[in-house]
Amino acid sequence: MVAYVIIPGIDGSDERHWQSRWEQAWGDAAVRIAPASWNRPELRDWVAAVQAAYDVAVARDGGVDGRVALVAHSLGCWAAAEWLARARPRAVPAFLAAPPDPRGPAFPGAAAPTFLELSARPLPGPALVVASENDPYADATASAALASGWRAPWRSVGAHGHLNSASGLGDWPVGRELLHTLVDP
Repeated sequence: MVAYVIIPGIDGSDERHWQSRWEQAWGDAAVRIAPASWNRPELRDWVAAVQAAYDVAVARDGGVDGRVALVAHSLGCWAAAEWLARARPRAVPAFLAAPPDPRGPAFPGAAAPTFLELSARPLPGPALVVASENDPYADATASAALASGWRAPWRSVGAHGHLNSASGLGDWPVGRELLHTLVDP
């Protein structure tokens, strides 16, 4: 069994978001990060929140065998990547959906200034970057470049905006299939 660490973007993911739907479906096998700085993200706080959620996931029955996967969206992709770079856990797969481009014009730099200087560097384990062709926070070229920097495959899922609640993805079965290719190759 796999335990999942859910890493949403700014303000978390509402109940209509695919992350929240997956979390609900997974029940106790899922742990959502709980940073103190949801709406004004502080990198150090978010990385600590990923560590805390990872520790809970490992302690639960689903994580005993070491099978924990990160499921990140938007700014949460950067928190996941930074945690992976610092903690260097053994073979923790990272599903990175709709990472925003910190150098892009729509990046929320005023709300998340500690994320501005981050750059994509090789991740220590398997990862998959999933992107939309018309994401206002990272166009296809930018998200593909992030995937390259992270040394992760890049997959386009068509034109679905920021892959959030407004995208109307529901349970997002395409995303679930992509996650399974990463977690259960």
